[in-house]
Amino acid sequence: MDAMAPALQAACAAFARYQTLAAQAGVALRPTPTQPTSCCGRGCNGCVWEGFYDAATFWIEDAQAALTARS
Repeated sequence: MDAMAPALQAACAAFARYQTLAAQAGVALRPTPTQPTSCCGRGCNGCVWEGFYDAATFWIEDAQAALTARS
């Protein structure tokens, strides 16, 4: 998980940034993806963190679209 720390920090920062922008614009966003709690740390193919980062990317794209549509 330590190797993913910068990516997790970036994802959380993006979540916070878009939530702030959405609140200022009066745009409702769906909840952010939940961080995994079941990673075994063995670097599995299809790790739960891969799913989280895919969901985070989708959430960010969806938030951008919602804010763009509001503009």
